[in-house]
Amino acid sequence: MRSVTKVKDSDKLPKFEQADLQVFSDLEENDKVLSWFEQLHQTPIPKKVWLECELALVEGFTNVVRHAHKYLPRETPIDIEVQIYTEQVEITIWDYGQPFELLEWLKQQPTQTDIWAGGGWGIKLMYAIADNISYTRTSDHRNCLLIVKKYWPPTQEENNTSDGNT
Repeated sequence: MRSVTKVKDSDKLPKFEQADLQVFSDLEENDKVLSWFEQLHQTPIPKKVWLECELALVEGFTNVVRHAHKYLPRETPIDIEVQIYTEQVEITIWDYGQPFELLEWLKQQPTQTDIWAGGGWGIKLMYAIADNISYTRTSDHRNCLLIVKKYWPPTQEENNTSDGNT
């Protein structure tokens, strides 16, 4: 049975959709992850919010493959779950890597990021996008990255302009 980190009171929100995906620990699975995620898009979610969630998902998945599963076989599974509520999107990614103190790592980072650095942006991007983010060790010896992005359904005009149409 899966151990899940829950956001306080999220179980009280009406849920539009919940979906699960399991992929291999391989960057080539990224297209599969994105295609699956795009199928979950709900009309009331502003396009900007959806794109931010997509970016956070890709960064989380990429970090698992490149860092958490760096020394693990390609066949090591990565479990992803998305729950869409009336006011927020929750993205959960489980990995089998070593425990990692996400918030402690963020505290130790310089306030200015080297724009020429080849990496180190993913966690900062996820943190900037998310309204709530956590990375915890579960009882089944996996790590659980939880990214929560809140939104409020936009007016029709906001929805039309959020995708670049003005």
